[in-house]
Parts: sequence; structure tokens; C-alpha cells
Amino acid sequence: MTGKQNAGFCVEQGFYRRMLSIAFPVMLQNFITSFLNMVDTVMVGKLGETEIAAVGIANQYFFFFLMFIIGLGAGCGVFIAQFWGAKDIKNIRRILGIGLSSGLLVAGVFMLVGYCFPVQVIAVFNREAQVLALGSSYLQIVLASYLFTGITVLLTFAHRSLGQAMMPTVISAVALAVNAFFNYVLIFGHFGAPALGVAGAAWATLIARVIETILLVGMTYFRKGILAAAWHELTDFTFGFFRNAYRTIAPVIFNDICWGLASLVYSIVYGRMGTQAVASIQICNTITNLYLVVFFGLSNAAAVMIGNSIGAGREKLAVDYASTFVRLSFLVGISLGLLLALTSPLTLRFFNVSPQVHHDTLLILYIVAAIFTARVLGITVIVGILRGGGDARYAFLSESFTMWFIGVPLTILGAMVLKLPVYLVYGLATVEEVTKCCLGLFRVKSGRWIRNVTHSLG
Repeated sequence: MTGKQNAGFCVEQGFYRRMLSIAFPVMLQNFITSFLNMVDTVMVGKLGETEIAAVGIANQYFFFFLMFIIGLGAGCGVFIAQFWGAKDIKNIRRILGIGLSSGLLVAGVFMLVGYCFPVQVIAVFNREAQVLALGSSYLQIVLASYLFTGITVLLTFAHRSLGQAMMPTVISAVALAVNAFFNYVLIFGHFGAPALGVAGAAWATLIARVIETILLVGMTYFRKGILAAAWHELTDFTFGFFRNAYRTIAPVIFNDICWGLASLVYSIVYGRMGTQAVASIQICNTITNLYLVVFFGLSNAAAVMIGNSIGAGREKLAVDYASTFVRLSFLVGISLGLLLALTSPLTLRFFNVSPQVHHDTLLILYIVAAIFTARVLGITVIVGILRGGGDARYAFLSESFTMWFIGVPLTILGAMVLKLPVYLVYGLATVEEVTKCCLGLFRVKSGRWIRNVTHSLG
């Protein structure tokens, strides 16, 4: 396969076809997820702003769990992508076994804490009596889905790292459609079902997660592919192998945990600002995630293609890929930022909220649009290039620094000290995004991010 550079864009034969074969299913999966989450938010929003806040706050606990599982999946994916470049199936299955066993253990811990202390978990974010009651009832039902989420996230990352992103996407789409259907049935009491309100949304999520896990595990073994490992293949690793693997996996996990903890701090701060502030942030996140799906796809494609290239010993090709992904992200980021700014007033018409929430949310969306390019470049560099290249430690250090020494202090200052409105507090937090983008681009330009992590595992 030959290739060349044209104005900084890689035009290697088959590059864009391969990129889209990985990126498009991930984009589609994240778009469907974000769109149906917005539908869920609209459905719950019909019950009132308190219900939106309660479900959003309860899901912050799930969000922290998900950050750990995603970090674990992404960390394992670094190895799987590079091992697949070297066509080392035995070690791919060992890494998958490490990921699944670790994920199930973490899910069990989160479930135990949530079942024993549901009210205390919600009270971390908001102490209004009605929010506590609704949020804790939702949490106790939805906790059972954590076990199934752990399995599906690990398998999804493993499939993506092999360049097999379509099957998990189709299954996720089916599960999310099931979730939306049962939300409609159980929240409002259609087709003879009882109207359960917020509890109905929790049951719908649990049902969808169970179906998703059954389908994904079933199809993985039905196809008898690389990941259809026997029990002894999943557990065929020594303590030394486990320890060396976690030298790369751990920074990715810590990266996502630190990011998740910072997001929890943001949620706590917004929660202390009142239910209207929480509702504004919840709606804003739901809308902006629809626009970010493109870059979730690009970053996953970057991680897989760069990881495969390094595993195969083609470091120069990995550098060309990195340069191309940066430029693509920049161009698409500008375009989608403008689109977000233009469509935000229309999109907000779908939400039944007070004039104050509408006003604040619109201003936040404009702020997001203004720094959108910096945000998406940060995603592409951290999640795609640095992790795919095996440079998980720098990704962790740079993102942790910007979050905890810039984003979090500025948010607390704006909300607790200066008593600024929620949109200005959000604006202060975005300084972190710009700084992270600059640090990431500097690392890519230096060329010191290429690391073949499989060498440490033989």
C-alpha cells in the first residue's frame, strides 16, 4: 500500500474508506444514543423540571461508573489495537479477560454502594426533598444495569479496536430503541401499563441494558471471531502480565476517572446553584452531545488506525495519520460549531421549561459553539492520537492538570465566590478546554507520543 501527503492530509490508498468504516458506526452509535437520550430528557421533562433534575443527578453516579468502565475499555483497546496490528490473537484474548474481570468487579462495588446509600449519593449533588426522593428511587432500580453495562462497554471497545465497529452499533441501536419504547410505555402508562413516572424511566433503562448484553455476547460467539474466547483463554495470564498491562491501562482509567470526578464537581457546583441551573446544564449537555458524535467517531478511528500501525511497526504511517486527523478535526469542528450556534434557538423549542432556563441554556449553547473547535481537537488528540500511540501517561497528566488546576477552581470561583449566573460559570470552565487543546497539539508536534506498548508484554 502506497501513500503520500497532500497539504498535510494523508491520501494513502484506502485511508478514508478504512477511517469511515470505523468512524461512521461509532458516530452512528453515539448519535443514536445522544438523540434517544434527548428524547428521554424530553419525556421526563414533560413531568417537570424537578424530574429532569432528579434523573440527571441520579445519572451522575452512573456517569462516574461509566467513566471508569470506558477508561478500562479504552486502556484495553490500546493493547488490542496494537496486538491486532501484530496479529497476536492469544494476547488479545488475555487483555479482554483482564478487562472483563476488572469491569465486573468494579460494577459490583458501585452497585453495593448505591443500594446501601441511595439517598446519600443523591444528596451529594442536591438536597431538595423532592429531588432526593425521586432520584434515590430511580437509582435503586437502575443500579442492576451496571453489571450489564460493564460487559457491553468492554466488548464494544474490543470490537472497535479490531476495526469491527458495525455490529456493536447495530445492537446498541436496537437496545436504545427498546429503551425509548419502554420509556414511552412506563413513564406515561401507555398500552395498559401503569404510569410509573421517573421509576418507569429506570425500568426502561434496565430492560434495554439486559437485551443489549444478550445480543452482543450472543453475536460475538455466534460469529466465532477473534473475541469468541474460551474461559481458559480469557484467564490465561500471569500476575506479571496483569501488572505490566495495567502500567498502560491504569493511566487511561485514572484519566477518565479524574475527568469524571471533575465533571461530578461541576455537577455539585451547579446543583448548589439550584434546580434551574441543573436543568439548563442537563439540556445543554443533551444537545451538544449530538454534535460531538462526529469526533467520538474520528477519535476512535484515530486510536485504532494509529494503534494498528504502531503494532505493525509502521511508525511513519502513524505520524501521517495523526497529522491528517488533526486537520480533519479542525475543519469539521469549525463547521459544526457554526451549525450549533445557528440551530440552538430552534432546538430549545422542544423543551418545556421556564423562560429563565430557556435563556440560560441558550447562552450556554452559544458559549459551547464559540469554543467547539478547541473542544473537539482535545478529544481527537487525547482519546485518539495519544492513547492510540500508547502515550497514555501524557494524556492523563495533561487532562488532569487542566481540569483540576484550571476548570474546577474557576467554576468554584464563579459560582461560590463571585455568585455569577450559570452561563458565565460555564464560560469560565471552558478555559480548561482551550488549554488542554494547546497542550495536546504541542505533544503531537513533538513526536514523542509513539510507544509500542505490546513490547512490555512480549
